[in-house]
Amino acid sequence: QVQLVESGGGLVQAGGSLRLSCAASGRTGAWGWFRQAPGKEREFVGTISWSGGNADYSDSVKGRFTISRDNAKNTVYLQMNSLKDEDTAVYYCAARRAFGFSYRDVDYDYWGQGTRVTVSS
Repeated sequence: QVQLVESGGGLVQAGGSLRLSCAASGRTGAWGWFRQAPGKEREFVGTISWSGGNADYSDSVKGRFTISRDNAKNTVYLQMNSLKDEDTAVYYCAARRAFGFSYRDVDYDYWGQGTRVTVSS
């Protein structure tokens, strides 16, 4: 069983940046990031293929967030720039055994514990 450990959350002012990291205890395929804001359902943020050659994002973060991965370290990153109040949420990384990325949380086999991001205005 692969375990995912997230880090990097915290409090940041609107317009600022944060980078989240998620390290896996073993090899994985594609990665995804999801988030859940207070009182809302979990939503898709972004995803990246095993090779890193393909990535996609939700419209709400496109152009502001970037996912990257380091396969040698079994780690994925979520660089978040120009943060807004509405980005406040618990962020979850997820990994799947398959190499292709996915927008659906049900396609992911492993999940991180979540890390809280709070954006203050």
